[in-house]
Amino acid sequence: MQHVVRPARRRSRLLVTFAALVVVALAVTACGSSSDNASGGSSTNGSNSGRKVRAALILKVFSNPYFVSMRNSAEQTAKQLGVDLAVSAGSSDADTGAQIKAINNAIAAGDKGIIITSNGDAVNAALQRARTAGLYTIALDTLPEPPSTVNLTYATDNAKAGELIGKWTAAKLAGRPADIAMLDAVNTAVISVDVQRDHGFLDGMGIPVGNEHINGKEPKSGNYTGGKGGTYKIACQLPTNGTIPQGKSAMQTCLQKDPGINVVYAVNEQAAQGAAQALATSHNDALVVAIDGGCANLPFVQKGQIDATAGQFPGKMASMGVRAIQELASGQGRPQTSPGEDFFDTGVKLYTNDAQPGIPSTDVAAAKSQCWG
Repeated sequence: MQHVVRPARRRSRLLVTFAALVVVALAVTACGSSSDNASGGSSTNGSNSGRKVRAALILKVFSNPYFVSMRNSAEQTAKQLGVDLAVSAGSSDADTGAQIKAINNAIAAGDKGIIITSNGDAVNAALQRARTAGLYTIALDTLPEPPSTVNLTYATDNAKAGELIGKWTAAKLAGRPADIAMLDAVNTAVISVDVQRDHGFLDGMGIPVGNEHINGKEPKSGNYTGGKGGTYKIACQLPTNGTIPQGKSAMQTCLQKDPGINVVYAVNEQAAQGAAQALATSHNDALVVAIDGGCANLPFVQKGQIDATAGQFPGKMASMGVRAIQELASGQGRPQTSPGEDFFDTGVKLYTNDAQPGIPSTDVAAAKSQCWG
């Protein structure tokens, strides 16, 4: 998210270094059935030409459909490739303790690799221990800070996703004043995806972010330069933990403070859905924009409860992560970053039924065949 360098905008190429990869041939075992592991996840077993590769998929939470999509895709790919995949998750988007425990478990188990959607920088030291122990580490969804914390990241450019909905919002306003509610993930910790999406939205609107490292430091009023340009104010900025109930509660608080809010930025679609419930009760028809592009969210876009969302491809990220671990363990080569990037960019698309000039978008009908692929 920067030219003066925000993590989401860093464009230096990831320098992926490899120690010698030790491939251990394991005895052929009978194909096992799925079973629960000690951390509450599942284990997908199989065989591939007599070779069995163990890996750990560590998600943010199991309650968010976004990460459920990752789990489903990863398990399907693991089954196809004969990868023994242990799946676990934190109890919330800020639960780094559970993720650190899962990383340590993977090291102790002698896994070949770890695939993680990090809950924060507190897990970085554990990931570096895993690399030292010879595990190949892959991040999904969010580029760690620094990017070299892991061997490779498969992710959406979250800043670009935020920028897309910011540009759409500015175009839709067509010069009208913007009275904005910012519904972020947290306000007690710095989570890179939270900062990247928030700042991307502000960049798309043409509003300075204030502090490139954290949310909430932008000027609270001034002029936005996106679209035709106009005046703006940040009426309210509250955490939602990316959930429907907290999204609704935060929006209710914002409307009590300023009933005239006409733009709602939400860090994800669950927070946006909660906000939409609060807006409907107050008979406020504010523009609501979000990020994720979930299939289950498309009816909200169809009905106009959410006006636009930036669609990502979590299934693709997870599948590529599992495949990379299997290929590396089998000596088939090593994956690369996208040209000029610190990560492999899995893409983003804007889903809306209200296309704006100059803003590439996909309508709901077409999005149904693309969402979360």
